[in-house]
Amino acid sequence: MTVDAVVEPARSRSGRAARRAERAVVKGVHTPYIVRGIPTYDILGEESLLRIEHAADRILAETGLDFRDDDEALALWRKAGAKVDGIRVRFEPGMLREILKTAPREFTQHARNPMNSVRIGGKNVVFAPAYGSPFVMDLDKGRRFGTLEDFENFVKLAQSSPWLHHSGGTICEPTDVAVNKRHLDMVYAHIRYSDRAFLGSVTAEERAEDSIDMARLLFGEAFAAENCVIMGNFNVNSPLVWDGTMTKGLRAYARAGQGVVLVPFILGGAMGPVTNAGAIAQSLAETMAGCALAQLERPGAPVVFGNFLSSMSLRSGSPTFGTPEPAIGSMVIGQLARRLGLPLRCSGNFTNSKLPDAQAMMEGTMSMLAAVQCGANYVLHSAGFLDGLLSMSYEKFMLDCDLCGALHSYMKGVEVTDDHLAVDAFAEVGPGNHFFGCNHTLQHYEAAFWDSALSDNEPFEKWEAAGSTDSATRANKAWKKTLAEYQAPALDEGIDEALRDFVAQRKQAVADQWY
Repeated sequence: MTVDAVVEPARSRSGRAARRAERAVVKGVHTPYIVRGIPTYDILGEESLLRIEHAADRILAETGLDFRDDDEALALWRKAGAKVDGIRVRFEPGMLREILKTAPREFTQHARNPMNSVRIGGKNVVFAPAYGSPFVMDLDKGRRFGTLEDFENFVKLAQSSPWLHHSGGTICEPTDVAVNKRHLDMVYAHIRYSDRAFLGSVTAEERAEDSIDMARLLFGEAFAAENCVIMGNFNVNSPLVWDGTMTKGLRAYARAGQGVVLVPFILGGAMGPVTNAGAIAQSLAETMAGCALAQLERPGAPVVFGNFLSSMSLRSGSPTFGTPEPAIGSMVIGQLARRLGLPLRCSGNFTNSKLPDAQAMMEGTMSMLAAVQCGANYVLHSAGFLDGLLSMSYEKFMLDCDLCGALHSYMKGVEVTDDHLAVDAFAEVGPGNHFFGCNHTLQHYEAAFWDSALSDNEPFEKWEAAGSTDSATRANKAWKKTLAEYQAPALDEGIDEALRDFVAQRKQAVADQWY
């Protein structure tokens, strides 16, 4: 699963940082996705899980969900045997679970570089950038509306990181492009500046169709007809509403055999109960309904069981992110998804901090560890999330990628072999001596420990003499350097021309809309 880099290491640098950078290039290892070497964590017993599932069944059967502005979705539910009263749909216990039996437990989303295709489900873990921020931030220019240049920059940064596996979707909103046309530029940017898998547009059915058509141009009609080459991330209008914009879009992806990630956004105390168990039951009900609708549209279509639990300050009404209750709630969501046999999108690097500071990294680490330990297979919002998802931060993106690197090592677990037990090294070194120069250390020193690209581990005096820089300042230099050295992966000229023609024709066909 490892791929050797072809980049020539820089020889002009000096010191520990240069040796570290050179080793990283020489090793040149990146993985298209992580295969976890540690178990998931089950925190609730069978009785508690059954109570949550029973509560979800009662919500589905007694209250039901509204499916707004999508007559075809309502027709699918009627045909499947649900009780449809206007736009309200109710489901007998067990009905949705039966429908979900056609959903694949694992599937591959193909990338244009086959070595970067991702396997979603099972023991596999895929990290993708944050998604959906209208603003961007950096230490130089502060907070501002995102532009297409910012969007392209984040695609390039994601492509350049060995610790991310997926190009993501709407990394930030390019607000300098018309609302009804920006999806074309975003999908093209993912294809042109990255050779990893990506998400398409979900904001209107025709934009979803455009995204799928562009993926067909990239992969070829025949290949796209038989394989997942694009996914869309769709949100429930919690509580208990699936809006037609979302259901029409998810059905378009499913109809084409493409992947759908289906996600409630439950802000405890606003869009759901303040109690964790109640919010989890709501999440289970809403997500099962969306996943089942995709199966009714096309049995066997790839679906990802999504979840986004969050909390709020009950004193002020402000949303809070990266807090412990949603983090531990994610652990339960993981158990429920495994019982359904569905791939899981859960948690991410969440924070409400306005700067890439200690609060941001503390909250982000808590929620990322929850994603790792709950068994999430696709982790959206792995890098860049700041300001309650209102802002994509260049510096936080680099810091988060560094954390993702640490999580690669964390998820390997502990290898126990004769070589790793190092009994012979004890015999060589003996009591009271050090291991620096022993054969075992020399054999393993390059890969024994994960090495941060941004942390400063020098003595205080040396750090002070070098300018006393903090993590955000180092991250600021790192993203600028990464963009300066970025090289786009090769793209077939004929495919590129066909994509650019498609974008131009679609843009010319409609007038700009800015809202």
